[in-house]
Amino acid sequence: MFKPFRTAAVLGAGVMGSQIAAHLANAGLRVHLLDLPAGVDRAGQGDRNALVAKAFAKARKLSPPIFFSDREIHRIQLGNFEDHFYRLGEVDWVIEAVTENLEIKRQLMARLEGVVKADAVISSNTSGLPIQQIAAGCTEHFRQRFLGTHFFNPPRYLKLLELIPTADTESTGLERMAWFGREYLGKGVVVAKDTPNFIANRIGLFVTFSGMQALTQGYSIEEIDTITGTLVGRPKSATFRTADLVGLDTLQAVAKHLHQAVPEDEQRDRLAVPPLLSKLVETGAVGAKVGRGFYQKVKGEILSVNPESLAYEPAKPLRLEGLTEITQQPLADRLRSLYQLPGRAGDLFRQITWAMLSYSACRLPEIADRPLDIDQAMRWGFGWQLGPFEIWDVLGVQRVLNDLQAQQLPVPAWVEKVAAQAGSFYQEGSSDGLLTAQTVVGPAGSHAVQKPAKELSVAALQTSPSRILWQNAESAWLDMGEGVTLFEFRSKGNTLSNEVMQGLEEILNRLETDASHGLVIGNDGDHFCGGANLVEMGQMAQTADWDAIAHLISHFQSLLQRIHHFHKPVVAAVRGRALGGGCELVMACPQVVAAAESYIGLVELGVGLIPGAGGIMRMVERSADRAASNAPSHIQPFINQTFQTIALGKVSTSAEEAQQLGYLLPTARMVMNGDQRLYVAKEEVLRLARQGYRPWPERHDIWVLGQPGRATLEHMAYVLQQGGFASEYDRFLASRLAYVMTGGELTAPARVSADYLLQLERENFVPLLENPKTQARMAHLLKYKKPLRN
Repeated sequence: MFKPFRTAAVLGAGVMGSQIAAHLANAGLRVHLLDLPAGVDRAGQGDRNALVAKAFAKARKLSPPIFFSDREIHRIQLGNFEDHFYRLGEVDWVIEAVTENLEIKRQLMARLEGVVKADAVISSNTSGLPIQQIAAGCTEHFRQRFLGTHFFNPPRYLKLLELIPTADTESTGLERMAWFGREYLGKGVVVAKDTPNFIANRIGLFVTFSGMQALTQGYSIEEIDTITGTLVGRPKSATFRTADLVGLDTLQAVAKHLHQAVPEDEQRDRLAVPPLLSKLVETGAVGAKVGRGFYQKVKGEILSVNPESLAYEPAKPLRLEGLTEITQQPLADRLRSLYQLPGRAGDLFRQITWAMLSYSACRLPEIADRPLDIDQAMRWGFGWQLGPFEIWDVLGVQRVLNDLQAQQLPVPAWVEKVAAQAGSFYQEGSSDGLLTAQTVVGPAGSHAVQKPAKELSVAALQTSPSRILWQNAESAWLDMGEGVTLFEFRSKGNTLSNEVMQGLEEILNRLETDASHGLVIGNDGDHFCGGANLVEMGQMAQTADWDAIAHLISHFQSLLQRIHHFHKPVVAAVRGRALGGGCELVMACPQVVAAAESYIGLVELGVGLIPGAGGIMRMVERSADRAASNAPSHIQPFINQTFQTIALGKVSTSAEEAQQLGYLLPTARMVMNGDQRLYVAKEEVLRLARQGYRPWPERHDIWVLGQPGRATLEHMAYVLQQGGFASEYDRFLASRLAYVMTGGELTAPARVSADYLLQLERENFVPLLENPKTQARMAHLLKYKKPLRN
């Protein structure tokens, strides 16, 4: 256990510096953000902090937001290098994030040495300059506390934190920083060597340029992005859209620096800036920030640049045969199918994959010691589902090695040794690679895969058959140990399908009489739950068996109420999106452990419905409970806020904002590291059980505001329509929401039971599902993945 940092300073308020400061504030630190002083007039008048204030104000406007909520902003104190440099003597951690100029950074280090505390840690966020050289002129004591901390942009959202020790960095300081990065900043920490572009950007740039080089072989931009995107387990931005987002001018500058810095790289020529990229930069088409790069959006249509004429043209049909048959396969099977696929699609995939695997293998042990380090860096920094060596294992180490040798691509001797002796890079696990492996084999032999004890995963639990207590096709009941069990669901999109709901009911029945302490509800998905299964709901609507649908909704309500009042603690472990019915499931759980990056909301109005499984009831209950008294005038403002939240389908941008919106109670636990949510949820079950768990009582005292309150809400819906924020049908849906929220036909404020509000939800949900406009909204969302405002 190390001492956590409580205060920090970030030097440089540019895009990265301001965002790093914001994320430290999100983590609870008090932060000083300093930059150059602004000039003053002859009379000495003017704001010396004008430059830092302007830069910080610009960063605050970034989307997605850099803060969990506005509450964190006040943890940051602005200043400048001349008037406030003394503050650096008060902080635990100083992060340098000034311009990428070695001499400027060295001068700053010299100033810092005379100010910082004797036990303060100093780090640089440089993305490419040699870490050792930045502090080379400082004393040994200073250099022992100095290292590189390379955050990825945007720092709040990208998980990777590369730590780069120098030859002088003390090991305990490095370990402390790795611990703090995981526990308090929620990062995936990888230790990199002090080499150009470190790990992720070194591999990432090579892979990006490998994709671009396929343009010279007759492949289109769209075809290359198809083969380098979600099909192969990478972000949908793939190659060219990612380049546009990064900025082509930025990409060119990074590539030029890297190309110059690695004269010994055996594949250095492939790091040269592609001609098309250079041409686009020359014409000012530098990417998304100017509206055109490799792509340009014109009147809603996405055009791509013609590599010859530089004109923007509509996408041409893809000439990639055989993809339809494999797109629905699991990722590992998809990769294997692609690898053996004949034709242009298979050729492109093999070409890019061979280059990537050859280069990754040749960079060990230059940039890192283990295949694991490269795989984690690419997962966490570039959003890949599998890293290069995991992909190699999936395809077959010996098979790919033979192909690389046949293509005369460089392969280091250590890979031949792995193929001959171990057979795979990851050992004693499953096809999930580093998720379940116990050891990894690299240039220096076998290394244990060190998994932090708090980072539990369903995949790891399922490697032990004895932990699987029950399962069906889309869910399972698992033993987490210490008398705690887990209900995990893995339907498509983690939706609440019939199979999932049947599984949940089965588990609750078993929990009634077993000896366990309680239940965690969660999964390994990036997103907790996508809500109700709209495909199943749409199919039921086509049958027009409305009585059956009403019974299904009633059963869903009863199941969530059963969770809420269960005699054992039930804790939801949430990460990512929890929408619609998923939000209602979260709200029903007596306790919630939410990753800081949890996006929770009742979005049913977007598909022409209202929340129908207790969402309205709980939001009304919580709104009334927050009021200072039972006076309608005190309750109405909270009801108004809740009405607007549901009517507009607001989704929280963080777990903290979910608390402010009422989706989470103030007692919910928030964890910065989302990978720890299952562990913390298990601990919550044990804590509640050991304290003598008392189930939530049934509510018969929920205040609703009746007709006077409904009139206020309906006026709000009218204003939204008149302001262009809602269609006529949106307003109708909002009126049904208002009707339920205020107690139906009640003419005056009254106390009602939870069951009363649940009945109102049911009575209004099914008629909306019958409405053709609602069915059109559902069909549109399923087909186009976008809401329809009819």
